[in-house]
Amino acid sequence: MSNIILLLLCFCLGIVFRKSNKFPENTPQVLNTFVLNVSLPALVLRHIHEIQVSANIILPAIMPWIIFTIASGFFFTLKYFQLISPKTAVCLVLTAGLGNTSFVGIPLLETYLGEESIGYAIVSDQLGTFLVLSFPGLMIATLSEGKSWNLSSLLKRVLTFAPVQALLLAIFLRPFPYPEWFILILQRLGDTLSPLALVSVGFLLNLRTLNGYKKDLAIGLVFKLIFSPIIIMLLYRGFVPERLMYETIVLESAMAPMITSTIVAIDRNLSPHLASLMLGLGIPISFITTYFFLYLLKAGIL
Repeated sequence: MSNIILLLLCFCLGIVFRKSNKFPENTPQVLNTFVLNVSLPALVLRHIHEIQVSANIILPAIMPWIIFTIASGFFFTLKYFQLISPKTAVCLVLTAGLGNTSFVGIPLLETYLGEESIGYAIVSDQLGTFLVLSFPGLMIATLSEGKSWNLSSLLKRVLTFAPVQALLLAIFLRPFPYPEWFILILQRLGDTLSPLALVSVGFLLNLRTLNGYKKDLAIGLVFKLIFSPIIIMLLYRGFVPERLMYETIVLESAMAPMITSTIVAIDRNLSPHLASLMLGLGIPISFITTYFFLYLLKAGIL
C-alpha cells in the first residue's frame, strides 16, 4: 500500500510543481532523460540477473506480447480508416498496449493475492512487458518519427537505447554473481524510477486539454483496463496449471498503462498530452477496475 501512496503523492507533486511556476518548462524532459538512462537500466541489470528460468514462465511472459500485438492491430486499423491520427495510433499502442506490470502491478498484486504472486508478476514484467517495449515498441516509436531510415540505422537506434543495452549486459552477466554493494547501488538507482516518472507525468498533465482527447482517451482506457483482461481471460482460462498463476496473469493484463512506455511516447512527441492523460487517469481508474476483476475471479465468474 505504501508504494501506491508514493505513486499518487509523486503524481500530485508534479501537478503542484507545474502550477507553482518554480520549475522550468523542460522539467519533464530532464526527468525523463534520467529515468530512461539511469533508473530503468539499473532496474533491468538487477532483475534480469535474478530471474529463475523454468518451463512455466512462458505463460505469464507471453501475455504482454499478446496484448501488444492485438493493440497494434486494433489501433493501426483505426488509423487506416482515419478514425485516429498516426501519432495517436502509436501513442495508444505504447500506452494501451503495454501495462504497468511492475510499479503499480506488483504492489496491487501483493495486496490482492499475496506475496506468492510476485514471482509471476516479475516474469510478466521483465520477460514480457519490458522486452516488448525494448524491441517492437521502440521500433514502432522510432519509425513513427518519420525520419529516413534503413534496417541498420533502426537497429542502431534500438541497440543504443540505454535500457536495451542494460538488458543485453544483464543477460551476459547472469552466470556471474553480483557483489552486495553493486546490488545495493542498482536498487537505490532503480528506486528513483517511479517517483521521477510520476512527477514528470503529473507535471505534464493538463486536464484543460481533456476536451481535445476525450474520444481517443476513452478508446485507449477501455481497451487497456477492460478489453485486455477479458481477452486474456478468454485465451488463458483452462490452459494455466495453477489458479494463482491464472489470477496473476489476468490481473496483470488489467493494469494501467506502463510508466516507461508513456515516457517514451512523451519523449518522442507522440501525442504527449494524450500519453500523460492515459497514465495520469489510467492509474487511479485501474485501482477500481482491477478490484472489479479480482471480485469476478474470486467469485468464480472468470
